[in-house]
Amino acid sequence: MKKILLLFLGLSTLLISCNKDDDITINGPGGTSVNVQDFMWKAMNIWYFWQSDVADLADDRFPTNEEYIEFLASELDPADFFDNNLRFSEDRFSFYGDDYKTLTESLSGISRSNGLEFGLFLYGDNDTDIFGYVRYIVPNSDASTKDISRGELFTGVDGISLNQSNYRDLLFGENATYTLNMADIADGVITPNDKSVELTKQDGLVENPVFIVKTFDINNQKIGYLMYNGFTNEFDENLNDAFGQFVADGVTDLVLDFRYNPGGSVNSSRLLSSMVFSTNTDRLYIRQRWNEKLQEVFTDEQLADYFADKTGAGTAINTLNLNRVYVLTTSSSASASELVINGLDPYIEVIKIGTTTRGKNEFSLTMVDDPDRDGAPFIYTPSRENKINPNNSWAIQPLVGRNENSVGFSDYTAGFDPDIELKEDLENLGVLGDENEPLLARAIQEITGISGKRDFTVKTPVELYTSSKMFAPLKDNMILDKPIHLNLDLK
Repeated sequence: MKKILLLFLGLSTLLISCNKDDDITINGPGGTSVNVQDFMWKAMNIWYFWQSDVADLADDRFPTNEEYIEFLASELDPADFFDNNLRFSEDRFSFYGDDYKTLTESLSGISRSNGLEFGLFLYGDNDTDIFGYVRYIVPNSDASTKDISRGELFTGVDGISLNQSNYRDLLFGENATYTLNMADIADGVITPNDKSVELTKQDGLVENPVFIVKTFDINNQKIGYLMYNGFTNEFDENLNDAFGQFVADGVTDLVLDFRYNPGGSVNSSRLLSSMVFSTNTDRLYIRQRWNEKLQEVFTDEQLADYFADKTGAGTAINTLNLNRVYVLTTSSSASASELVINGLDPYIEVIKIGTTTRGKNEFSLTMVDDPDRDGAPFIYTPSRENKINPNNSWAIQPLVGRNENSVGFSDYTAGFDPDIELKEDLENLGVLGDENEPLLARAIQEITGISGKRDFTVKTPVELYTSSKMFAPLKDNMILDKPIHLNLDLK
């Protein structure tokens, strides 16, 4: 295995050596440091899913050290270097940041936020104006103490109307405090009103993704409802407790609400799927597929993930052993949310209600300038904080593989279409977790077979431009948090 990898990584020792002193600075022409670019290239050369499709990432791309350094210095801005030289044209989701601590905290559900989660729309004569609508409020946040709630609209910030040119700075800039200028909607017409709401971002806000857990007893049927807003592995015990409640309540049908869930931990998706379907650890949940050179090095055991009978903390998993599940989806349902749908599909009936999902079928790893990590160079590990190059705080979050389900299917880049299409209605968003909220009500109708006189006509359908979660450090990435150790001898 060691010889195979040395062949794959056939650059000279001088060029590719990962055993470098943290105090060494690699300088390009004119003395400008290119340490960040060097870290990015080496990490992407090993791990990037499309490594063989990017000419500049080829193992034999640079015959001499001088040519390599010249290439690193071709873009002095690391962001431009990554985008223009390392990213494959079909890659929609890899990203980077200049502060790895901000990114890694987001993996734990920690962020700088005022707790307002919202969607944004384009409107106006030229589709350049923007308005926002409130999706939900994070508990114990600044927004939770203010007069603002789900379904309300806003068209401006600090008296400035939102548009495509300014919304990033106004809503997601460095300003800790801003004031939203609110609006009303009637018959599809948006009208600013006199209401304003001041919100302040707080550091270290923790969001528990297990947002709503309820059991409904309708027509003598016990229906469980879970709104789960992110696959954050620090809350796996909370998730298991939710299913413990469902088991105790005698739930026979389950509605998973992923409508605003952009993904996260692959392992959390495995645990959730086990809670829905089975704790039989002989049944394959998913199998990883890496780039061409790494795929041959991983063992079958390393590539396969089976359903689980225990959480990471060793707690027995509470499972419903269902043969059918209902999933509420929108275009914001991505990565690990879609992984649950795909992983369960070969085993049980998965009925999707809502709109088409995002189509995020690749997983990623957080990479930092830690080349000496044994068996997994550059992959971030909290216990190795003191090993990260102190002169380089950048991190990259590249796509490194795809997860196939037990029958080998992974091709859902166009997203999963709903079995029952129903868009959210801006004029009737409803109360999350209420049995009359339209998407949940439609799922309950499907479960019970009781149609009644409910009208699901949508007056003003949600046509999303982007959302607040897409500006969080984690965005909509699917994070592979399974331990990795390969015999990667790059010295």
